[in-house]
Amino acid sequence: MKPLLGGKGANLAEMTRIGLPVPPGFTITTEVCTYYYQTKRSYPKELQLQVKNGVDFLEKTLGKKFGDLEKPLLVSVRSGARDSMPGMMDTILNLGLNDHTVLALAKYSNNERFAWDCYRRFIQMYGDVVMGVQKRPGEDDEPFEVVIHELKHERYRSDIEDTQLKTGDLKELVARFKALIKQRTGSEFPQDPWQQLWGAVGAVFGSWMNDRAIVYRRKYNIPSEWGTAVNVQAMVYGNTGERSGSGVAFTRDPATGEKVFYGEFLINAQGEDVVAGIRTPEPVAQLKNHLPEAFNELEGIRKILESHFKDVQDFEFTIEEGKVFMLQTRNGKRTGLAAVRFAIEMEKEGLIDWKTAIRRVPADQLDQVLAPVFDRKAIKAAKCIAKGLPAGPGAASGKMYFNAERAVAAAQKGEKVLLVRNETSPEDLRGMIAAEGILTAKGGVSSHAALVARQMGKVCVCGASALRIDYLAKTMTVDGIAYTEGDFVSINGTAGEVYPGELKTAASEIVQVLIERSLHAKESPTYQMFKKLMDWCSKAARLQVRTNADTPEQTANAMAFGATGIGLCRTEHMFFEGDRIDAMREMILADKTEDRKKALAKLLPYQREDFVGIFKELKGLPATIRFLDPPLHEFLPHDHAAQNLLAEKLGLSVDRVSQRVKELHEFNPMLGFRGCRLGLVYPEISEMQARAVFEAAAEVQKQGIKVKPEIMIPLVGFKRELDLQVEVVHRVAQEVMAEKKVKLSYLVGTMIEVPRGALTADEIAQTAQFFSFGTNDLTQTTLGMSRDDSGSFLAPYAEMEIIKKNPFASIDQSGVGQLMSMAVEKGCSTRPDLKLGICGEHGGDPDSVKFCHRAGLSYVSCSPFRVPVARLAAAQAALEEQAPRKAKK
Repeated sequence: MKPLLGGKGANLAEMTRIGLPVPPGFTITTEVCTYYYQTKRSYPKELQLQVKNGVDFLEKTLGKKFGDLEKPLLVSVRSGARDSMPGMMDTILNLGLNDHTVLALAKYSNNERFAWDCYRRFIQMYGDVVMGVQKRPGEDDEPFEVVIHELKHERYRSDIEDTQLKTGDLKELVARFKALIKQRTGSEFPQDPWQQLWGAVGAVFGSWMNDRAIVYRRKYNIPSEWGTAVNVQAMVYGNTGERSGSGVAFTRDPATGEKVFYGEFLINAQGEDVVAGIRTPEPVAQLKNHLPEAFNELEGIRKILESHFKDVQDFEFTIEEGKVFMLQTRNGKRTGLAAVRFAIEMEKEGLIDWKTAIRRVPADQLDQVLAPVFDRKAIKAAKCIAKGLPAGPGAASGKMYFNAERAVAAAQKGEKVLLVRNETSPEDLRGMIAAEGILTAKGGVSSHAALVARQMGKVCVCGASALRIDYLAKTMTVDGIAYTEGDFVSINGTAGEVYPGELKTAASEIVQVLIERSLHAKESPTYQMFKKLMDWCSKAARLQVRTNADTPEQTANAMAFGATGIGLCRTEHMFFEGDRIDAMREMILADKTEDRKKALAKLLPYQREDFVGIFKELKGLPATIRFLDPPLHEFLPHDHAAQNLLAEKLGLSVDRVSQRVKELHEFNPMLGFRGCRLGLVYPEISEMQARAVFEAAAEVQKQGIKVKPEIMIPLVGFKRELDLQVEVVHRVAQEVMAEKKVKLSYLVGTMIEVPRGALTADEIAQTAQFFSFGTNDLTQTTLGMSRDDSGSFLAPYAEMEIIKKNPFASIDQSGVGQLMSMAVEKGCSTRPDLKLGICGEHGGDPDSVKFCHRAGLSYVSCSPFRVPVARLAAAQAALEEQAPRKAKK
């Protein structure tokens, strides 16, 4: 029913059906909202009669009349989207009051103050929501609140609570509110209840397209075409006195997951008071001291709700003269930690089965459970100075350093370091490794900084555009305040926030158990729940989850999180360790093949040693190793001082180094001399890398450990490109097997990352034994967008709904995804046993993982600290696939 009635309307109907005390009402469906926007904000002809019939039903049920001068019917008008959007759309209470019905309400209730309190509330809400009396540019306070503040200070010379206002004060507020509306809008406050009702209905439908609702939908991927329903419900009153009140509660704690009655309430208040923050609410547990019978009834309702809806509920209630009424219920929003605990404990209690428990944990929230966190008190005391994109979840504090070398030097002295850059490049890798976290002024969620940070499990905030970084002065300036290199800064990679100073952090218990080994599993209930969830995921998933790892340490971390191998080993990252970069640069600067081979011979033992460490950590699991991919200019220094130093080291002239840098300059490096093109022009590079892989495999295999190398040739668009590189790989493999007297089992495949590779996949599969989709570059080449330069227009594109999600964070399923599906179909038509994977950063995005499952891939690969997220998404994808089958049966 939710698609038609919205979440609120459907759940009100359901609570009524199971016998809970719900005020009567009716729902105008989401179909009317769709019609409203399709017909320039008009209504279907039959709606007017249907609404009148709804009001007639309320009148007969309650024995009251809409606009009556003896027993007036008052209603609330609330929004109700299919998916809960708390606080994003508009609500109006006490509708039906006017200068005459307020007197009738006072007489009928025998409570004049209550009647005038309802009237002033109604005028304030209606004036704001329907008539648009809101803050003007340059105003800090809501205009109606300014009027209330002025009256309190005129009459009481202090900010007394609203409950202390007397009847005469409330009458005066009504008069001043009406005058404010007339002054701001030029119109009188409407006295006709039916005019009020239709105004409110239009305002609620209109709020579907207000700015905050649009932003919320964009963040949580709620389609704009869904629309909202409108719920018209008879009013019940929490503001009649000390035996009345209103509250908002959860059936369990949504922050920690603890099974306690959690929430807040106010005595003598309407529901809006609780969420508006005008008065300080009390914990719901204290309600038993005020109204014990009502509290006991709510405790019973709490249990009924969980038993019926099989999930934690967030509900609103009103108590009118001791009688409890339920105004809404919905599945409660929750933290990642709470989601895991809810799922595990509800399964244990028998409320849900283990498959439902898997579906209950939002995959994109699981990284919250793994991330280091800031101390709550420290965050409250700190001031956020800038916001960026939350690129690497968690919390980190350290001294700022503006280049990699100084960051490494400081870290070696035992300092906690933050690497702060305009943007990062592969040359910053050592600084990134040394840093607690990474902060950039530019770049997006798939920028270099973000990619590497996620792979390393580093905290990262990217694109904090308020930062002004001056490398020469070694300063970071925000809002006119300069912070100097060496100053402490703290970043929250989960929220994308930047704070001055050092804030206290702690590793998550799961990381302490699996990675740091500083906590025993039995001592951590959080870890035990996490492990149970992951065990269930292993039972449910078809899609395997590998990792993107370049070192034995990264590999070990991923294996601890349950990865089933390596899906992407970026060999170029190995060249930046220690003095290896010098040999790499020597190779690039060489004029002759013989000189290049000599330089490569220096790199061979380093690469071999790295592969030995990785193969040992894998213990027989497969490793997909990508041959050299980036353009060569990325390995050379570009500033004159560094070029001087390199020339001196290698015994070359500075002019020669400078000339080579110029020769390698490209106008569009992403589409230039890189990937398989390097190996084709300089086959000695591919020979060295193949030899390093196979010699390492032979060494580890002789130690009794199985090895499964998978050589991946990057950027292939033509079958002949792959054929020539595969010849080199097979030749070197045969040489090594003969030399080492071993037989090695290996695969050779390619990275599908240009459209032509996907379009000719049937041809390429004649040679390739596996495909791995490099979706970072495939997205760039398909959309014609640079991931590093798209930040300037992606946000406007999202606002205009040209794109639903950032295509560099989540696969563009109708575009890039179509190419992937085509490549799968074509490739498998040639080679039915073709192994299929994805190694772009999309491999850690839950929606992309689910797409890969539907597309028939064998595995996804992601950063080590995203492995649990991908495992959960893979399990959910398998269960979602099973659900339609059951329905058909």
